[in-house]
Amino acid sequence: MLLTAAPVASADYVRDQQWVLDVFAMNDTWAETQGEGVTVAVVDSGVDTSHPDLAGQVLEGKDFTGGGNAQKDLDGHGTSMASLIAGHGHGSGKDSGMVGLAPKSKILPLRVIQTQKDPNHDETWAAAVRYAVDQGAKVINLSFSNDGGKTLSDGRAAISYAQAHDVVVVASAGNDGSVAVDEPAALPGVVSVGAVDKDGNRWEGSNTGKGLTLMAPGAQILAADPTRSQQYSLSNGTSGATAYVSATAALVRSKYPDLSAGQVINRLIKSASFLGHKGLKAPDEEYGYGVIRPRQAVTMDIPAGPKTNPLGQLTSSVSSQSSKGTDSTAAKKKKSSSSNLVLIGGIAAVVIIGVIAFVLIRSRRNGGNGGPGSGGGSPQNPTYPPTQQPYNSAPNQGYPAPPGQYPQHPNSYSQQPPHQGQ
Repeated sequence: MLLTAAPVASADYVRDQQWVLDVFAMNDTWAETQGEGVTVAVVDSGVDTSHPDLAGQVLEGKDFTGGGNAQKDLDGHGTSMASLIAGHGHGSGKDSGMVGLAPKSKILPLRVIQTQKDPNHDETWAAAVRYAVDQGAKVINLSFSNDGGKTLSDGRAAISYAQAHDVVVVASAGNDGSVAVDEPAALPGVVSVGAVDKDGNRWEGSNTGKGLTLMAPGAQILAADPTRSQQYSLSNGTSGATAYVSATAALVRSKYPDLSAGQVINRLIKSASFLGHKGLKAPDEEYGYGVIRPRQAVTMDIPAGPKTNPLGQLTSSVSSQSSKGTDSTAAKKKKSSSSNLVLIGGIAAVVIIGVIAFVLIRSRRNGGNGGPGSGGGSPQNPTYPPTQQPYNSAPNQGYPAPPGQYPQHPNSYSQQPPHQGQ
């Protein structure tokens, strides 16, 4: 009875549930730019190119799981993120279905997991990040976190490589509600993103703490979902918020192509707002520099400022090398050096040092414990926040909530003054 009684998700109904489009006045924003000429890399579970709201927006991409095709998405998470960024709707006039904030940007799908159960090793997503840079992506969306663990050398070097090549890197702060921003979002220079609800209040599961950069809508978010028979679902989480920030970065990069990545981030920060939250000073550990405002990000009179990243820069000894075999080459050199110590030394102490060095190198190459600042016992495999669990999944099988369940939003996003830290 639950299945047969489920409401039919009409195209108009799907569009009506996208409250974010209204509070951000996206029609006015799209008159300025729709993200033309910008590629956003989505490092995720792949992107389903058969979804009608993404037709023609998704590039070939690359699979890093051994599964073969980045344009397949068994989990749905990657497709959801892509739709929040570059969905363009479908039907006559494309006035039906899902629309992202940058509907004319392109998506580069990079599959690093196939299902939620798969470990997302640092060396895997790091390889995807490097590939994205080499393919010309201007924004990299990392809608995942490592649940409190440290990013290993592969991941740090890849993000440093992206920053050195003028790419905006955006990542999720995490969904634990804890007072600590997860890595890789917490790394220097990365735009870390938390989630707010319709009223601009922090979503209760959104992580807080030092290093939080921006907030974006992440509660009751409708997105494309190929794992549902209706092709859409509602969710909560910092994943969706991260995608919205990536989309806004794409809008800015499209409108101002001469700005550096650091100057783009500066515009995102300067145009953000604390909305109705008074007495906060940026950066605030609960709201960062405030909630993104796409229209203001592309229209406000904001001086370009220095080309450097206002959030800092992640340094790495291998950041400037090409993505082809960088980490493996460095590891082989270290391994060779350790082996030489064993052969040349002959003294017990030297042998022990060589063995320890060899074990550490093998551990880093295989995604084991350790790594810079890891403490040796931190979780090593970042996991995707569980954003694909829809509301009331038993009664409606993943459909958006029935009409009238949510009150009409008064659009507090546009009615409040700029953030007090500006």
